[in-house]
Amino acid sequence: MKINKNKSALKVQAGVPQPEAINPNIHTLKRSVTRYPLNYYTEGILSGKRAVLSQAITLVESTLQSDQQLAQDIIEACLPYSGNSIRIGITGVPGVGKSTFIESLGLMQVEKYEKKLAVLAIDPSSARSKGSILGDKTRMEQLATHPNAFVRPSPSAGSLGGVAQKTRESIILCEAAGYDLIFVETVGVGQSETEVHSMVDFFLLLMLAGAGDELQGIKRGIMEMADAIIINKADGDNLLNAEIAKQAYANALHLFPLPPSGWEPKTAICSAITTAGLNEVWKMISDYLSFAKNHGYFEKKRKEQTVLTLKASIESKLHQLFFSNQGLKEMNVELEKHIISNQLSPYQAAEKLMRVFIENLQKKI
Repeated sequence: MKINKNKSALKVQAGVPQPEAINPNIHTLKRSVTRYPLNYYTEGILSGKRAVLSQAITLVESTLQSDQQLAQDIIEACLPYSGNSIRIGITGVPGVGKSTFIESLGLMQVEKYEKKLAVLAIDPSSARSKGSILGDKTRMEQLATHPNAFVRPSPSAGSLGGVAQKTRESIILCEAAGYDLIFVETVGVGQSETEVHSMVDFFLLLMLAGAGDELQGIKRGIMEMADAIIINKADGDNLLNAEIAKQAYANALHLFPLPPSGWEPKTAICSAITTAGLNEVWKMISDYLSFAKNHGYFEKKRKEQTVLTLKASIESKLHQLFFSNQGLKEMNVELEKHIISNQLSPYQAAEKLMRVFIENLQKKI
């Protein structure tokens, strides 16, 4: 049969011609960002001003040396006013409904229990362009505009460890600003879960019913860290599947040894859309917190996390010091050429770089 190309549904319209850029040099322009004295940030944060808190977190996330010094001064000033919140980590595979779940549970907290809630969402960055959508404020529209809530998406920028440190620092600032409940949403399933687990009091894993065997390879490591597994999207025709999945995960959890807290991880179902089951989820979290505090584990874990923060900070500083050295950068370029031409192994190149790095440090000392 002969096809009439003029009537084909596949015909592509010419479309609207794209206008020229208003300023062709816009990408070369540098934005002028105002920096204020230390007391502007500390007083603004302690008085609960969300705009100032957001500005301070921007300083924390900045890679400029001048911004980093100011950020550390702000953190040091706010540190005595931190530590009074409940920190909850929330993770799950992409598409499980993390943002919807956080908004529903968050709205319940700020409206029903009159809590002040901060949401720190780690957003994945493009490995190619380093860009990030940062769409959590769009997905959590009601929560983001609530006067008792603060939603802050942060780009992972290809460095999960770096984001973990920035998130720890952001938690301190949010606590100093008076937020008594902090949700930390992860990128997805991967290395970031371990990082987030090391900075929260309760770690919640969201799962889907009937996800299939493709997730089996990543389930165990995440499940062993979880204090609770929640089957989301348990509504409509999926309700029965959710109940079956809940029982299956409960059976699987019995095969794992108890975590250091002594708490036996629980399972539940909920629907972030209809809010069914959210009260049960919050009761589960409250029961865990009471259990952990009564058994002394809550404070013990906080102290362990403080030590981990110290180690992570040292690693971050060493990484920054190493890769900011101009001499090492130039040497690294030459060594990469030798590696590509098989004249040198990567391990030998790393050894040479480290030797020069240590020698430079010794000269400064």
